[in-house]
Amino acid sequence: MKKDGLFACARKCMKERKCCNTLECRHYIEYPADYNCTLVAVYENGPMTLREVAKRLSISFARVKQIEQKALNKMKKNTLIS
Repeated sequence: MKKDGLFACARKCMKERKCCNTLECRHYIEYPADYNCTLVAVYENGPMTLREVAKRLSISFARVKQIEQKALNKMKKNTLIS
């Protein structure tokens, strides 16, 4: 991974303009506009709203909000944020 946050496979997909088909990859999402890669999604779009994340993951906005809240609570519990 370089400073841009992309792995070689993501860079290759972008260069060749082909979607990733590696379903086992932990960064895979079923979203062809971002070459099926969360790393490309963040690289191309920067910070995204919860609604944009929900659209990419094909889940509801409310579910994304629940996941966000659970992660923030976990971080607070572990004193990673104040």
